[in-house]
Parts: sequence; C-alpha cells; structure tokens
Amino acid sequence: MEFDVLIRNGDVIDGSRTARRRRADVGINGDRVAAIDDLRDSTAALEIDASGKIVAPGFIDVHIHSEIELLGGPHRYASLLQGVTTQLLTPDGFGWAPLTPAQSRELWEATVAIYGPLELEPDWQTPDEFLDLFAGNTPANVLPQVPHTAVRFAAMGWDARPATDDELDVMRGLVRQWMEAGATCLCLGLDYQPSAFSDTRELIELSKVAAAYDGIYTAHVRYNLVGLESAWRETMEIGQHAEIPVHISHEYVRDVTAGLLDEAEQICDLTFESYMYPAGCTHLLNMMPIPLQAGGPDGVRERLQTDEGREAISTAVAARLRGDYENGSRAVFANTRTGRWIGEDMVSAAEAEDMPLEAFVLEVFDREYPEGLMVYRRGDTPEQVDEMVRRTLSHPRMMVASDGIYYGPHAHPRGYGCFARAIRKGVRELEAVPLEEAIWKMAGFPAERFRIPERGQLREGWFADAVIFDQDTYADRSTWDEPRRHAVGVDRVLVNGEVVIADGEPSSAIPGQVIRGRG
Repeated sequence: MEFDVLIRNGDVIDGSRTARRRRADVGINGDRVAAIDDLRDSTAALEIDASGKIVAPGFIDVHIHSEIELLGGPHRYASLLQGVTTQLLTPDGFGWAPLTPAQSRELWEATVAIYGPLELEPDWQTPDEFLDLFAGNTPANVLPQVPHTAVRFAAMGWDARPATDDELDVMRGLVRQWMEAGATCLCLGLDYQPSAFSDTRELIELSKVAAAYDGIYTAHVRYNLVGLESAWRETMEIGQHAEIPVHISHEYVRDVTAGLLDEAEQICDLTFESYMYPAGCTHLLNMMPIPLQAGGPDGVRERLQTDEGREAISTAVAARLRGDYENGSRAVFANTRTGRWIGEDMVSAAEAEDMPLEAFVLEVFDREYPEGLMVYRRGDTPEQVDEMVRRTLSHPRMMVASDGIYYGPHAHPRGYGCFARAIRKGVRELEAVPLEEAIWKMAGFPAERFRIPERGQLREGWFADAVIFDQDTYADRSTWDEPRRHAVGVDRVLVNGEVVIADGEPSSAIPGQVIRGRG
C-alpha cells in the first residue's frame, strides 16, 4: 500500500478507555488514519521512524486561553510542543460574539489581563464570523463553546441582577446560534462579569437549550460568591434539572471535593478537569468580592473615584491578602501595565514600598487595573502536592486541561508544561496511573465528553491527529521562576495528517480546522 505518511515501529496507545500498547505502524492518507497494522511492505511520501517511541492520539485541551496565540502570537506552539492538537475556544465563557464592534471592545476590556490589548478588528456579529478568524490560520484544531459572557452581555449588558423572561428569551436564541454553529457546550465563568450575577434559573434554562443539541454544561463555578461546596451543589442542581451532563473547570481532589464527587454520583453526570499545580492564575479582581465588581471595568473605576468605594475595595482585598498570606499563600504579579512588581507577591511588595497594605492595594488598582494578572500560589508542601496529584489524576471522572494563559512576562507554568507534567510526575514519578490511562484522560476522554467527533483516538477512518513522544524523557521544564520553558521529549506532532512539530521544533504548517460538534 502507498500512504502519504507512514509512522513505523511505534508503540501505539490508541487513546481509548481500555487501550493497551501494541507495536504497529500507522498509515495516513490526507487528513485521515488509513491503517494501523503491520505495514512493513508499504511505502509513503513521508516515513517517520517511531522506534522506541509512543504513538498516541493528539491531546485535547478543553480549557486553554489560547485564541490570540493560535492566530500568530509569540507562544503559538506552547501547547502543540506538548502534543496538544485540539483546543477549545472561549474558556470560562469569555467571548466576544455575536456582538457589535463597540460591545466586543467593551467586553474585551474585562478580559484584557488574560488576553492583552485588542489588536484585532472586532466585527463578529455572528458566531461564524468569529470562527472564520481561525479557518486556515491555526496550527491546532479549535472547537467552539457557547461563551456565556457574550450571551448575557448582548441581552443585558453589565446589569447586576437576574434576567427577565424577555432577556432569557434573547439569551436562549443566542445559545441556539452558537450550538447551530457547532458549539458542543455552554461555557461559563461564574466569578467573572457579567456572568457572576446569573441566577440558577438562568443557568438551568440556558442549559436546557444546550441539552437539546446533545451539549454539556461546563463552568468555572462560584468560588468567590458562595464558596466551593455550594457552587458544586448548584452545578449538580443544574445537571439534574436541565438533564444535562455537567463539567467543573480547574479542580483537584481533596477531602471536600472527594465527598462532593461521591455525592454527585446519585444526582447527575459530573466530570472535572485539572492542571494539578498548587496555584491558580487570573486577574486582580479575583481578590475582590463579587458585589464590588459590578458594572464591569467602568463600575470598578467609579468605585475607585469615591472615598466609600476606595475604602470598601482596600479593606476587602487587604483582608483577603493577609488571611491568605498567614496560610502560606501568595498573590504574585504575573503582569502589570507599568512593568512594576512582576514576580513579587503583593504583601512583600507593599513592605518593600514601605506602604500599609490597604494603601498599596489602592496604588495597584489605580495604576494597573484592568490589566493586572496574578498567580495565586498556595503554600502546599512537596508532599501535599504529590498527594494532590495522585488523588486527582487517578480519579475516574478527571481529565487533564491546562487553563493556560499566555499574556504577560511571568505566566503560570501550566500553559507550557501541564500535559508533560501529568506524565512526568503523575505517571513516571508517582505512578498514579498507567501511561495508557493518562493518555485516555488527555485524548479519548475529553473527546468523548465534549462531543468531538472522530478525534481523541487513533482509529482507522478518524482524523490523523497524533503525537510521537519518548515516554522516558517527555517532561515539563516550566517552573515558577522560568514559566515559559517549553516541554521536551516530543518528537513529532501531526494535525490532520500534517507535521506541525518535527524533531521537537515547530514547522510552518497551519493545518488546524474549526471543528463543528455533533449537535
């Protein structure tokens, strides 16, 4: 037989739940896997020797803030260099369509700390107009999600109240537009504006629309407003009443979540994803109570211009910082508009500036808002981190996702090493799961859960997304001090049958597709 690409002599792990490695060759024609077998008598225009290497399906990152990078940013290949071939758009419900250009610009400002200044011309008045940005312009595949922030903003702006029946009807129509455009889930960030003021009724009603298209519900839950346990139980209630599978973003298994996961078994179909680092990363507003965030960026600025508002902000944020600091946690500057304090934690920076913490908080917001980005590091011991990784990676309802953020000079290392770390630490060092199970959690499971057709497994007739890596040397190198170091150990990455990473280096190919779900 003759193939376009022939991967010879690799140990194939196909990405399915019950996968077992087997020595086989993989033949590819066009963008599809044509054969997985002993193909020693076959030839190909491109032959790749995978002797001693693992051949697996391309990994799928269901939570990554990569939109701008994929379109040509300086960190375009950070995830591909780990073997990630498919990425979901608009995580945390961040999105800017379908909106007028003025609305898109206004909503973008609320995400500027994560994505950077808007350098595109935002004229995306339908979901397809936004998705057209990526057609022929990305090295990785992308899959749309319904961005709840844009849906709610289109219906009611920054209003900090429950939606009316008429506004709910508008939102239902916008959810349908996105699902018809190929989205496979309703995606929310319930600690972010304007989604934070949605009530449970709104979330159930919109989830019913997504469920009609065989979609799922995925959310950054209300940690800030109601706390972890109540936020999880709200998610279970949504799953139960909307009759929709639900998924919780960036969590990990500890005693409280282990109990909640057990509780969910009797209520709904619930999964979660984790990047398994002892730190989060998001904007400055994360430290501020939700009511003080009302009104979007202009609302925060208005509070910063009144004595009452300034006192409320400085008191609340300083109290949070002190409490976290006493517990060993640190809020570290990942990026600032002025370039000051990067790499320092806020409490230590205030001391270095010889300022009371309340005064320093206001100095930071006056100078940096809305562009300040923080890494929120917990004070876990190495032993606690290892136990967290073991419990999390081994849980049957868990999949791997990075929550990568690429704007700012001192980024969280998860965006550059999450998938490699799962195998280096979780598989090799801690033996939390076998390699085959880890690959299921990075490929087959996310594809199955997020309704991604014909991807996530190496199967004849399915799309030819693949990663070839050395199971002994595949590892993350990104650290807290050097977060932008790329992973090592990946030899080749193919997207739709084309090589995008060769000998550990990016090629010039941009074969990524806009995937349309099976709604």
